[in-house]
Amino acid sequence: MTARTLQGFMELLPEEQIVMEKMKHVIAHTYELFGFAPLDTPVLELADVLLSKSGGETEKQIYEFKKGDTDLAMRFDLTVPLAKYVALYHNNLTFPFKRYQIGKVYRGERPQKGRFREFYQCDIDIIDRDELNIVYDAEVLAVIYTVFNKLELPTFKIYINNRKLLSGFLESLDIADKTVDVLRLVDKIKKIPAEAFLGELSEMGLPQDKNEALLKFIKTSGNNEQILSQLENLGISTENYVTGLEELKTVVNQAKNLGINPQNMQIDLSITRGLDYYTGTVYETFFDDYPQFGSVCSGGRYDNLSSVFMDKKFPGVGISIGLTRLFDQLRDNGLLKIAGPTPNKVLIVTQNPDYNDLAIKLAGELRRDDIAADVMIRSCKFKKKMEFANKIKIPYLIIIGEEEAQSQIFAIKDMVSGEQNKMTSSELIKFLKN
Repeated sequence: MTARTLQGFMELLPEEQIVMEKMKHVIAHTYELFGFAPLDTPVLELADVLLSKSGGETEKQIYEFKKGDTDLAMRFDLTVPLAKYVALYHNNLTFPFKRYQIGKVYRGERPQKGRFREFYQCDIDIIDRDELNIVYDAEVLAVIYTVFNKLELPTFKIYINNRKLLSGFLESLDIADKTVDVLRLVDKIKKIPAEAFLGELSEMGLPQDKNEALLKFIKTSGNNEQILSQLENLGISTENYVTGLEELKTVVNQAKNLGINPQNMQIDLSITRGLDYYTGTVYETFFDDYPQFGSVCSGGRYDNLSSVFMDKKFPGVGISIGLTRLFDQLRDNGLLKIAGPTPNKVLIVTQNPDYNDLAIKLAGELRRDDIAADVMIRSCKFKKKMEFANKIKIPYLIIIGEEEAQSQIFAIKDMVSGEQNKMTSSELIKFLKN
């Protein structure tokens, strides 16, 4: 038997997994700072539940199988399980309901660079009954902004729009019947030349003057205040347009109140999120210097989460970070701080096995004070223990010899600078906790 892993499934070395776990921790901690409660739904669901909102390529990618007489499927995102969850437990939930979920999802895609069959998604959603205040759309912006700052990643920008603006603009051109097709095409505009964009509009049967007006509208530029002013000056009075503009203004203004740096947020009328699912505010996040990564966090506002399962209205807003893909791209571009293959802050080594009990006792003291510590108790020469410490890139090394055993004052070495000091156990704890 040859040991091998399926294509499209990520396995990491310990030093990489430590960084991945830290990223998950930062994301979860940030989500909780904003009041989102953790949720964990099953990886396996009844197939008809998961397929209730799928279609097209998504349905082809779902892992589906039968166990006995039951048709089962593996979740392909975290949104449909959330919709099922709200439908099942809405009488037990307090609204607005803020939840986050960090979990693996599964898609039978063709394995290629940046595409995985198993990957982590880190989602948040805010759900309410009947109506959800637009201010929550700004709060989601603040979550994205805070997460990416705390992760200490390259400079980024969150691009925002409101789909009602484009719908209202198309209504003003009397081509509202083409809204769905146009929105899907606009979603691709950054990937195709302007001429190709106009050509595809013409193939839809739209007249050239309206196509050019649409292109000019999408290309509206300037800072956020300038764009909002230009949109207002168009004088369009369709209900969708007026509502979309007011919502976008509110989100931008509340973003300032939430402390978002204007340099990290930009209105972009070409951001539409091509799915019919989204109905208002939409988000796409890109790294300024790495546009080839594509969007690293996206989402938006939707009218009704659980419409497939019940006739009660549950509007919401949410975003998702594809953590596996993000980690893969950051690692391959040397943008992650990957240290040693251990979470320990200190390693204790002895010059003689007679001092092992003392080393174990000291490790216990450090751990009780929440300091990650380990003892090298392998029977080998002291030189081998030092080689091990260097290999795992331990930040600090405590050496116990005859002198330390008698005095209970321990030598601690900074493995980066080479600086060495002697301290009591209480002094060690104070030093290592800083």
